[in-house]
Amino acid sequence: MTKKRLGETLSKTKFTFAKSMPKIPHHWSARQDWLSDKDFNEVVTYIRMYGIAERFWKKEYIYFYANGYKYWTMGNKLKVTKIINRAKA
Repeated sequence: MTKKRLGETLSKTKFTFAKSMPKIPHHWSARQDWLSDKDFNEVVTYIRMYGIAERFWKKEYIYFYANGYKYWTMGNKLKVTKIINRAKA
């Protein structure tokens, strides 16, 4: 996975507004909605390898910036990661 391919993949991916958290506006994309489990795993791995550690409240997450958004996961093991989040950068 290259940074260019990552950006292209993320720009084509369906993200849903997290309506249960309107005061923290962001979107999510579920593993089950991806055309390829391989692509989902590669994107999660890339975000974690090349992202930047930042704090959100009292917890640290790895964020990757692309396409005007920041992307992150909740930090679970790859096998159990089910969601990629994004918010405006």
